[in-house]
Amino acid sequence: MAALCLGSVASGALAQAQPEPPPPQTDTTMVKEPVAEPAPSPKQAKAEEPKHSPQNAGGIPLSTIETDNQLLLYFDPVQTYLTPYVARAVENALEWHKKRWQWEPWDRTTVLLKDFGDFGNAAARASPNNGIMLDVAPLTQRMETFTPGERFFTLINHELTHVATLDAYNSHDASWRRLLGGKPMPIQEHPESILYNYLTTPRNNIPRWYAEGSAVFFETWMAGGLGRAQGGYDEMVFRAKVRDNDKLYSPLGLESEGINVDFQIGANDYLYGTRFFSYLALTYGPDKVLLWLRRDEQSDGFYASQFHRVFGKKLDDAWSDWHAFERQFQQANLAKLSAYPLTEVQHLSPQGLGSMSRGFVDERNNQLIAAFRYPGKVGFVGTMDLATGKLRPLVDLKGMMLYFVTSLAYDPDSRKAFYVNDNRAYRDLLEVDVDTGKKRMLLKDARIGDIVVNPRDKSIWGIRHQNGYATIVRIPPPYAGFNQIHTFDYGITPFDLDISPDGTLISASYGEVNGIQSVRVWNLQSFEQGNGPDEVARLDLPPSTPEGFTFAPDGKSLYGTSYYTGVSNVFHFDIASKKYDVLSNASTGFFRPMLRPDGKLLVYEYTGEGLTPSLIKPEVKNDLGTVEFLGTRVVNTHPELKEWGVGSPAKVDLDALIKKRDMYHATERMKLSAAYPIVEGYKRDPTFGYYFHFEDPLQFHQLDAAFSVSPFGGIRDKERIHADIEYRSLDWKLRYWHNDADIYDLAGPVLRSRKGDAVIISYDKAKIYDPPRQLNVFGSIAGYWGLEQLPSAQNIASPKNIYSGELGIRYTNTRQSLGGVDHEKGFQGRIVGGVDMARDRLYPHLYGGADYGIALPWPNSSVWIYGSAGFAAGEPESPLGAYYFGSFRNNYVDNRPEKRYRELESFPGFDIDQIGARQFGKLTGELNLPPVRFEEIGAPAFFLSYARPALFAGTMMLGSPEKRNYHLYNIGAQVDLGFTVVMRLPMVFSVGVAHGFGDKDIDGQTEWMASLKIL
Repeated sequence: MAALCLGSVASGALAQAQPEPPPPQTDTTMVKEPVAEPAPSPKQAKAEEPKHSPQNAGGIPLSTIETDNQLLLYFDPVQTYLTPYVARAVENALEWHKKRWQWEPWDRTTVLLKDFGDFGNAAARASPNNGIMLDVAPLTQRMETFTPGERFFTLINHELTHVATLDAYNSHDASWRRLLGGKPMPIQEHPESILYNYLTTPRNNIPRWYAEGSAVFFETWMAGGLGRAQGGYDEMVFRAKVRDNDKLYSPLGLESEGINVDFQIGANDYLYGTRFFSYLALTYGPDKVLLWLRRDEQSDGFYASQFHRVFGKKLDDAWSDWHAFERQFQQANLAKLSAYPLTEVQHLSPQGLGSMSRGFVDERNNQLIAAFRYPGKVGFVGTMDLATGKLRPLVDLKGMMLYFVTSLAYDPDSRKAFYVNDNRAYRDLLEVDVDTGKKRMLLKDARIGDIVVNPRDKSIWGIRHQNGYATIVRIPPPYAGFNQIHTFDYGITPFDLDISPDGTLISASYGEVNGIQSVRVWNLQSFEQGNGPDEVARLDLPPSTPEGFTFAPDGKSLYGTSYYTGVSNVFHFDIASKKYDVLSNASTGFFRPMLRPDGKLLVYEYTGEGLTPSLIKPEVKNDLGTVEFLGTRVVNTHPELKEWGVGSPAKVDLDALIKKRDMYHATERMKLSAAYPIVEGYKRDPTFGYYFHFEDPLQFHQLDAAFSVSPFGGIRDKERIHADIEYRSLDWKLRYWHNDADIYDLAGPVLRSRKGDAVIISYDKAKIYDPPRQLNVFGSIAGYWGLEQLPSAQNIASPKNIYSGELGIRYTNTRQSLGGVDHEKGFQGRIVGGVDMARDRLYPHLYGGADYGIALPWPNSSVWIYGSAGFAAGEPESPLGAYYFGSFRNNYVDNRPEKRYRELESFPGFDIDQIGARQFGKLTGELNLPPVRFEEIGAPAFFLSYARPALFAGTMMLGSPEKRNYHLYNIGAQVDLGFTVVMRLPMVFSVGVAHGFGDKDIDGQTEWMASLKIL
């Protein structure tokens, strides 16, 4: 089987990609607090702590390590063992980027280590400051969608590429940064900031495929060739598109449609971007790619203009050239594969099902039990009839993963499926009866996944992630708690657990810190007795990641898949002989094989619509064709890429670089991050002024100050000066305004500007934070002086001075499917009580609401009911003793939600504040039709993405001193056009119409609305 060998990683380059990881965890019996590197004695560790008492940053205590290049923040002591290695990796990558890009960072990079989720991830930014956030949990490597190896090495190389490309500047940009006080972020309150952001960070205004494609390209070659630019999954995606004659998106179509309607959503930016950058490097050379990305003195700020300058052609033309090349390249690969007989495939589903979890066959009902996630339907655990392909949802999922949805296990005796929610947060373990659909929570925030049922004693085994470590755990019936069985050393990532039918063996895919992957089979009893791993057999298929291996019904062998030939094929591994056979020759890829009683294999075949349950006949293959990876051709054509390896972070002398160790005090680190001229509106007249923004690097504390003057119009002298100052922490806000001005008063009927002064203290705290389920407690106290209109009702005269207090709770739990643009099912509720005081009299009020929605059979469509009711007390003659309703309440240009007809004070078809009542009940029904998607309307800097139509009708029952009870009604429609400005800033243009009617003394009307929502 010589043909099975494939050198998909550049020859000689991989040696540069092996970083030295943090020291291993030596205790393997339970999770303990890890030690630092090098491991100090307890006395030494204590001596290195800050000498002052630790404070916290808004309730989040963080320790710091500071160098000239970075501010590293972490939780001590649980993350202390990671900090020396992470800090070295940051310094190592920064120095490489500075030399390669000819770039000096504008400011120090803030790096935050966090453990708020069970799977690793990372993020970066360069505005308003340079920053990286790193999750310490292991990364998922299923389907080889991420690079094996030391995760922080890869993540830091990737994220610092973002920082370098986004922060890139020349003397022109630097002048604007000095003039505008830094690198302003685009914010709704001052839309001028969109322009200022472009002037200071022009390369921050790029499509996501540009950002992610460049980062993956550099991540790969900085690691000596180990990365997604040479990944089997990426090759499979485009090979499948060419085989199935699927659409290849243009740059515009990718961002307007591709990342929204495809099951891979935003991952398409990584896939397309990486291929395009690899094609450019192959065709024009890596130096040209660098020149495009750099911000040299003579370069153009706009990325597309700079592309034309560097490559001598329009970006769209080069993209089309890549499409032609890609089709030819993949047709050649398909021809290599078909030189040997391809495995015949019988699809069991009439459509591709996007992402799927591990499946189990229910022999009683001839159905596949799995988790499914595809566009137009909220992800669910359910069944698929193997004869008809019909799907039956059992229970909705939340917190799903892109490629494997969730961890799933099944006990055929109890007919219970066990599954995991909140995969991106702290994982919950639940069960569902596959016959009745009845579900039950077993363990909340247990952080356990990769679950499997031990057939012998019905215990559930799984892998728990915490503090960067992976631990095998056992959950005995009745599943009320778990035992930690074995903690692996740092960098060891086991996944895809399985247990043999007799309960004597346990297997797992096994990733090591140096990038080596294998399948391990262990004696289960050794784990149960606390003796750790007792290896029975091992399958190595370098350089690929063998995955999805499960025991055959006789327990003597395993079936799984691997990209060993560059294509994901089915492998059979005999435990006793430790030999393997290849059982398929796929043209795209097979995953998750399950042996059927008739000897066939149920597999998931990869198609353009995602995974498709299928049947194949296994046949031992002694000869197979291999595929060429695009990355391999790139490095063979341009061997200079072999010199791009960043090398091991171990060479960095960190001790010599450290300037300070401390605790993170957010208020002490606040500094000016933006200062720029603004335009606002006061009583529909323009005002001109300046805005200042101060914040700490993590934005725990922020201070905004806007000052402006009204030079025109009939504004009285004492009202010409305007000020708005707000201080924010994580939960609290303190705001003062004087003659409050607002830019959106210049464009529309709704006025927010108010004469007078106000001091407002508000609080908003999440008491339950389990997205999408969240419960917030909020409240405020305020004092207003010198008012003319009520703070919340522009057409109602106000007492001059008002003092108010309010307290409420708000709950939300809504879901949205892939391809949707709004919530599609779920519940929202709120209740608010408060009291106003004016002229020594009190005016209590209480109101609440509940919203409920269900998804319709059409993709991304729903029906919602929005209900609310309330009453106000106090003197009936006072304006404070009533609620006020009417109108859409959208300005022509606005920063509030576009569907304002859902909100409490809105009632389209009547004038603003036309309806007043001391008691009210309000009900609005809404039908959201499927959004219409657009692919090629616009240009890269400005394009239309969707049109979302909705119909609504409402009724109100009201009571007031003048009229005891009366009813009003309305009916209307609204269409929202979603589009994107400067590549990444979302905006919505809405048009609507409504007619109000129902009471002869309150005139309804036909109301038209047009509104542009900023950001």
